[in-house]
Amino acid sequence: MMYCFNAAEMFQLAIEIKENGKAFYQDAQAKISDPEVKQQLAALAQEEQAHIEKIKRLKAESIWGDAPSTFDPENELEAYVKATADQHVYKTCGALTGKLSEIQDVGDVLKLALQFEKDTVIFFLSMQEAICEGKDREVLDLLVKDELARVKRLSMQIQRMGYCRL
Repeated sequence: MMYCFNAAEMFQLAIEIKENGKAFYQDAQAKISDPEVKQQLAALAQEEQAHIEKIKRLKAESIWGDAPSTFDPENELEAYVKATADQHVYKTCGALTGKLSEIQDVGDVLKLALQFEKDTVIFFLSMQEAICEGKDREVLDLLVKDELARVKRLSMQIQRMGYCRL
């Protein structure tokens, strides 16, 4: 492979994805009239913001540095990272507008959020081949573990609230 993402680029990709998620939840809030659903969407947007702050802290504290993995005098890499994040599940060709129309209760919101988190895990795992060898792969593992923890928490919340019936 001629090019690979490094740790700093992976952190930035994760931040972009989470920013998109936060924006989606905020936009969804404006389109939903049910107060309980609006409250859950607001909570999910706040969680995304907290996750963004956590990723930024990890990036700032990281031992991996933030030098680009290749010479990039015209900042094309930044545009590429943003475009990659924008193709993630939160911005999939208007399909989410249809999903919003299907939301009837908090359970539907939580299930949608759970699907987003699962899709994020899949997205990060699919990036494994595009990650530089060595310590940079540890960043990807860290991001995947963090997303898996969110999947587990949302799954438990759905079950606890009785929205998952076997």
